[in-house]
Amino acid sequence: MDTRTKIVATLGPASEAPAVLDELLRAGVDVVRLNLSHGTLASHIARLHAVREAADRVDQVVAVLADLPGPKVRSGQFAEGGCELVPGSLLVLAPGEGASDDSHITVDYPTLLADLQGGDKVVLGDGAISLQVTHVTHNVVHCMVLTGGHVQGRPGVHLPSERLRLTTPTDDDLVLAKAMADEGVDFLAVSFVRAAHDLRVVRAAIAPHRTMLIAKIETMAAITALDEIVAEADGVMVARGDLGIECPLEDVPHLQKRIVRQCVEAGVPVITATQMMESMITSPSPTRAEVSDIANAVFDGTDALMLSAETAVGADPPAVVRMMNKIAGRAEAEASYRQWAARLGRVQRTQWPEGPDRITMAITHAAGMAADDVDAQAILCCTRSGRTARAMARFRPLARLIGLSPDPATVRAMALSWGVHPLSIDTYQTTDDLVWFATERAVTSGLVHTGETVLVLAGAPDRPSGASTDVLRIVRIA
Repeated sequence: MDTRTKIVATLGPASEAPAVLDELLRAGVDVVRLNLSHGTLASHIARLHAVREAADRVDQVVAVLADLPGPKVRSGQFAEGGCELVPGSLLVLAPGEGASDDSHITVDYPTLLADLQGGDKVVLGDGAISLQVTHVTHNVVHCMVLTGGHVQGRPGVHLPSERLRLTTPTDDDLVLAKAMADEGVDFLAVSFVRAAHDLRVVRAAIAPHRTMLIAKIETMAAITALDEIVAEADGVMVARGDLGIECPLEDVPHLQKRIVRQCVEAGVPVITATQMMESMITSPSPTRAEVSDIANAVFDGTDALMLSAETAVGADPPAVVRMMNKIAGRAEAEASYRQWAARLGRVQRTQWPEGPDRITMAITHAAGMAADDVDAQAILCCTRSGRTARAMARFRPLARLIGLSPDPATVRAMALSWGVHPLSIDTYQTTDDLVWFATERAVTSGLVHTGETVLVLAGAPDRPSGASTDVLRIVRIA
């Protein structure tokens, strides 16, 4: 099935063996995620190279996304086996590094006493356990357990983000970002972004590399600053786990739709993440609710769907990817892409940007309409930066989208954009040569065929990198 929604899969102990990784890529993974919250820098670099080798073995374009940990507040260690927190019971939180139990939980956050107040909600782990602050004394925070459960190890402690004094990105994030950029990773996901400035700090740290940055939207501060974050980011992740802790759960689906819509309009790839097929960590099939969740994310217009523990530690990672591919493909058959493109055209006419992007947006809009008029089977986007392919993908055209670039990093980065088949191509001196050889490359790759009509989008080859796309050709494959 030629599914156009991309799949991001997290690499972990269940999927890092070469044979399993190869099968995972063949199952339909477009981007492999490395979760830098777990493991050493050396292990992440080794996995990056392992993905590159696997992509060569299966002859597939695959990008790699390194997910930075961000600021983490954790509790002190619970005794082996953990303990139960009972709803309605009372306990205290105290700043420090000591052990924790069901009545006294230490938290490695020095300003805990100053930053919490009566009525605040504190969440442990993945959100299943929540506490409410009753009052704060000179040495501890008194809480009542709202929703209980089993707690073990050193779970994360989620405090109100608007008063959190930890910086984003952290110093450790910047060290990891530079190291992974030096190794050639394609994307860096920045955790707990609260403003565009957070992304600019990472860009400065990894210079002169132009690694693409994914802003993880997981705080209400990020929602408030969404316009500036989308304008600065190379991609966005709807991180529903922490977002669901920050705001009422019933708000999460509406925020998801808002974020996805805004990203698609801007031509910024967007990933929908968290608990998409969590039951398949152990089960051979997803729940009906998970199937509906995936389909609705496709209907929202998301560029990509992300798997976390399902492929990192799950029982059968390739089976999870095959199932997600199947669900997404079925949903695409029902998606209202023509209505989406018509709406986007109306929006674009009222929000024209200045500079080269204005020309690129105009010509991709024209290409979308022309593709329908001539019943084109494919749209070929010749691009040095990937911007043309991303701009074209905004319209979710029915014709196949093919992105061609002479830059290997751009080819891999296009693996995240909705519907784009990335291909490498040589550099040419004239527009005629570029159009001819781009068409030939698409034919030899089996993506277009004799008798079909294709559109070719390009910028003049002799113009500098970053110039607008200003050539549109309609070609009949003889």
